[in-house]
Amino acid sequence: MGAEGVGIREIDGSGVGTDTLIVVLRTLDLRGSLPSPPRVRGLLPRAALDVDAALETVRPVCDDVRDRGDAAVLDAGERFDGVRPASVRVAADALAAALDGLDPRVRDALEEVIRRTRLVHRAQRREPVTIDVAPGTRVTERWIPVQRVGLYVPGGRVAYPSSVVMNVVPAQEAGVGSLALASPPQAEFGGLPHPVVLAAAALLGVDEVYAAGGAQAIAMFAHGTSSCPAVDVVTGPGNIYVTAAKRLLRGLVGVDAEAGPTEVAILADDTADPAHVAADLIAQAEHDPMAACLLVTPSRDLLDAVETELDKQVAVTRHQERVRTALTGQGAAVLVDDVDEGLAVVDAWAAEHLEIQTADAAAVAGRVRNAGAVFVGVWAPVSLGDYLAGSNHVLPTGGTARHSGGLSVSAFQRQVHVVECDRDALAEVAPRIAALGGAEDLIAHVDAVEVRLR
Repeated sequence: MGAEGVGIREIDGSGVGTDTLIVVLRTLDLRGSLPSPPRVRGLLPRAALDVDAALETVRPVCDDVRDRGDAAVLDAGERFDGVRPASVRVAADALAAALDGLDPRVRDALEEVIRRTRLVHRAQRREPVTIDVAPGTRVTERWIPVQRVGLYVPGGRVAYPSSVVMNVVPAQEAGVGSLALASPPQAEFGGLPHPVVLAAAALLGVDEVYAAGGAQAIAMFAHGTSSCPAVDVVTGPGNIYVTAAKRLLRGLVGVDAEAGPTEVAILADDTADPAHVAADLIAQAEHDPMAACLLVTPSRDLLDAVETELDKQVAVTRHQERVRTALTGQGAAVLVDDVDEGLAVVDAWAAEHLEIQTADAAAVAGRVRNAGAVFVGVWAPVSLGDYLAGSNHVLPTGGTARHSGGLSVSAFQRQVHVVECDRDALAEVAPRIAALGGAEDLIAHVDAVEVRLR
């Protein structure tokens, strides 16, 4: 990036650094020697997130909310957010005023986000299924919504009305009857959450909104206060203290995931447009200085062209300092022999967002195993998924996409099996129950069957 660039070290396949030209992305050359998936994960950068250390910070905050309720939430807001709201709950007239004052263009965009997101999540609803296991015995699988949920929308550097939609719509489509939403109080807005967040909530018909952020908001949902009855499930992304509070209170309430800093991986070959690749890396880095941005490619020419584009585009982007910090801190390029090896790398890293910008991108995307969401081809950037694809943008981070998925209707429901059996069917399996009960030395189990059949 010329005189304004940041000197870094290029990493070869052995992980040993050598001083190179001034560039944005570190380079890991895996050509000819693709390591095992655990080794790949160890080589690729992600921001460190010590949730265990944060637990000791959030524990007294959560305990205080448990013991003192609303007063503790307000005190924590004053301490951590620099403002003390007049009350924890946002008044109805403030919600109405926010919606009335919403920019018509933003309202139009939000209404379309809601429409598309509702279409996708409505299709996730599950109907009851009845299985006839044997004559006289049947099991019906039902999906029952939880009664009450707490939805968290982060504040901080920017406002996230889109995250209001991504939390609220799947809960509504799941059939949840009681929804509460919390977002940090903002000094700029007199202790209320950001007006566009309030407007999005009002647009969705959510009238229970709280000016509470961080660990205190999660504790408010989990323990309940005089203003906010306790919930059954808490969802939504947040900073490390939100994540730590979720870990601390998991079990008392259900939680969706422990979200970390946002991330993108782009698998691209020489058919990709370097300007598109650079723009998408910058777009992800814009979120957070801790964002992780990865380019995986078999093309050294593409990598060189992307770095040239990054020089040009970073210099003129609005949040330049934030972007530079992310790209030089957790940005990397990985050179591989071919797209197949690139797939192995991105599957090992298990990105929150994965873009496929290769020849025959749909076929390549169909082979992906580990990603929060996959964006296929030149016309599907992550920005589309953040706002208007209809998919959910609350996604697993930190490699947890290897075992977890994004927020969906199922996060707000639980599966219940309903078992029915008649006398003849019970009599038929009684000897097998007796055999298994005896093997496990649970004779009362056997007796509970026999007493019915005498």
